Amino acid sequence: MFLNSLSGRFLLLTIVFVMLAEVFIFVPSVARFREDYLLARLERAQIASLALLASEDDMIEPDLAEELLRNAGVYNVVLRRNEVRELILSSDMPRPVDSTFDLRAASPWALIGDALSRLWDTEPQVIRVIGEPLRDAGLLIEVTMPTQPLRAAMIDYGLRILALSAAISIFTAFLLFLAVRRFLVTPISRVITHVKAYEAAPDDARQIITPTASIRELREAEEALRSMQTQLSQSLRQKDRLAALGGAVARVSHDLRNMLSTAQLLADRMEQSADPTVQRTAPKLVGSISRAVNLCESTLAFGRAEEPAPHLGEVALGPLVTDAIENEKLAAEGGRVRFETDLPAGAVIRGDAEQLHRVLSNLVRNAREAIEGAGKSGTVRVSAEAESGGWTIRVADTGPGLPAKALDHIFEPFHATTRRGGSGLGLAIAAELVRGHGGTLELVRTDETGTEFAIRLPAATLGEFRKNP
Repeated sequence: MFLNSLSGRFLLLTIVFVMLAEVFIFVPSVARFREDYLLARLERAQIASLALLASEDDMIEPDLAEELLRNAGVYNVVLRRNEVRELILSSDMPRPVDSTFDLRAASPWALIGDALSRLWDTEPQVIRVIGEPLRDAGLLIEVTMPTQPLRAAMIDYGLRILALSAAISIFTAFLLFLAVRRFLVTPISRVITHVKAYEAAPDDARQIITPTASIRELREAEEALRSMQTQLSQSLRQKDRLAALGGAVARVSHDLRNMLSTAQLLADRMEQSADPTVQRTAPKLVGSISRAVNLCESTLAFGRAEEPAPHLGEVALGPLVTDAIENEKLAAEGGRVRFETDLPAGAVIRGDAEQLHRVLSNLVRNAREAIEGAGKSGTVRVSAEAESGGWTIRVADTGPGLPAKALDHIFEPFHATTRRGGSGLGLAIAAELVRGHGGTLELVRTDETGTEFAIRLPAATLGEFRKNP
């Protein structure tokens, strides 16, 4: 469990990395130790040779010579002076010389290779070592010596280096462990605690984290978490308000449907009037009241988070568009808005007449209101065309275009309204109705020259245009 934690893995990785670094330091250190060891033997041999050079007859007692060689750790000492190579001290060697090493011009890589070879080779050998005498006491000095003491000293030095490296790595890792616990693990644990507390009570504003970290990255993480929690809390509160609003709308729609049913009965009786004006306007009144009743029923369905499935059938596109436009002409102010259509003659589509009428009415009404809201004249144009894989019905206007703040949530409920007093449900409901037909409602463009929406219906839903019989 400890190694699965951030601090535990950091502790383990620190120990491994420090030991790995010590390995890279260990190899040249051992090579340097071997070189110093050999140079020390040359220095001792040179000091031992001074006893012979100081005697008057260049002769010393055999016991003294053996003691000097033993103290120097060598078998023989050769000193070259004035181009003359002299055997200064000598003793019996157990075996011939196996290798010769010249320390006068040895490269670092050569020293490292010789040191590793000595550690690897366990066989006792006799080697010759050549170097420069101290204080210009000659041209060169060379000794013969055994390798067992050298290898033993190198192993002892290496073990001490490894032990020291292990102690340093463990101590360093412990300090870093404490630092990580203090500066990383503790702040992260605090963030995790806040996340769990917020998960348990997302509607409690006290559970929103307050950034306190001094480390820049952790501070940014806390600020991002606070922003997310704040937005989520607002969304949850808005969801609760929308749920309450949905219940209220459902109740109002239920009562309004009953009222409109009564008005529908009265409108049906008005159709029997002999007055030409009443006969001309009564069908439109009846149609409007019928659509209002259907809208109330649809609103009740929307409150249940569902839209009734479309009843597909053959629908004449021309009369459908004309009816939607005629209703908006009655509501148009001062004749500022001009309505145009570009539809194939006698076009018949397959869809739900009521739902498609709601979609077209909403788009045409939004276009008219956008032009009137700008206080200038303009045109609303409805067109239809065949495209690859289906058909497209376009509703375009020459209004001022949609504001930038409305584009991010254009088809979301209660977000996309651009008109004072608007509910923000129109485009959301229209998009849902089009999706029920297997199509999509898209915003093609919006700028200072106007706005264009496209209703894209697949070929399986929107049949071929044909002439009415």
